[in-house]
Amino acid sequence: MTGQATQDGAGVRLTRLLTPDLQRRLDPFLMLDAFGSDRPGDYIGGFPDHPHRGFETVTLMMEGRMRHRDSAGNEGLLVPGSVQWMTAGRGVIHSEMPEQEDGRMEGFQLWLNLPARDKMRDPWYRDIAAPEMPVWQGEGVRARVIAGQCHGVDGAVQREGTQPTYLDLQFDAGARFELPLPPSHNAFVVVHRGTATVGETSVPAGRMAILGTRPEADGVAVQAGANGARVLVIAGQPLREPIAQYGPFVMNTRDELIQAVEDFQAGRLA
Repeated sequence: MTGQATQDGAGVRLTRLLTPDLQRRLDPFLMLDAFGSDRPGDYIGGFPDHPHRGFETVTLMMEGRMRHRDSAGNEGLLVPGSVQWMTAGRGVIHSEMPEQEDGRMEGFQLWLNLPARDKMRDPWYRDIAAPEMPVWQGEGVRARVIAGQCHGVDGAVQREGTQPTYLDLQFDAGARFELPLPPSHNAFVVVHRGTATVGETSVPAGRMAILGTRPEADGVAVQAGANGARVLVIAGQPLREPIAQYGPFVMNTRDELIQAVEDFQAGRLA
């Protein structure tokens, strides 16, 4: 899958790899955006103040510098290799603005749904610097374990409800990686650099491969091409709950969405 070219924030150009029509198929994941450009006009406007409620955002920075500030009093600087994990919960207003005027800005932002019981929890925030990221080293493969577990290495973040696995994999030429996954989990693979074979399917850079959910499925297998690869592996336990979304608000019912908009307009978010 190639995703959809779009713009968000103040005109930031990006590719929406996980689009709204895939939300139920890839429950508990709501959206995945890839951004990457060395043209300042594509990213310099950034993402000025905007609200969220009912889900989590996970931002992985590959290149560039971006400053986060939010209404809960959190502030952090995303730099190459760092990850920002923000739980919007009952509501937060935040901004993500470039701290560069030229050069390359590149990364991914994932939206992870919250269980109904957690949608109105307090906001939470964590910056994970590159040196702090747990790492698993295999033969020709290095996995940065953002969430979940990889061959005995616990990720930086764990979530009971959605049980996400989020791996940033770097492959030498021809190297192979396998990881068992619960058959009930939805999973997909994004090839960021190089080419890779996912299962028996060749996937070029910039494409996403969705794993099957057959009862006999036992996990993910990825093999890099002749020039190596950089790959994201993302999986999670589906919530199987109604999804009601209006822009940056993701709840379970229309009434909850109306309340979210009213709370934002009345200044009642965090």
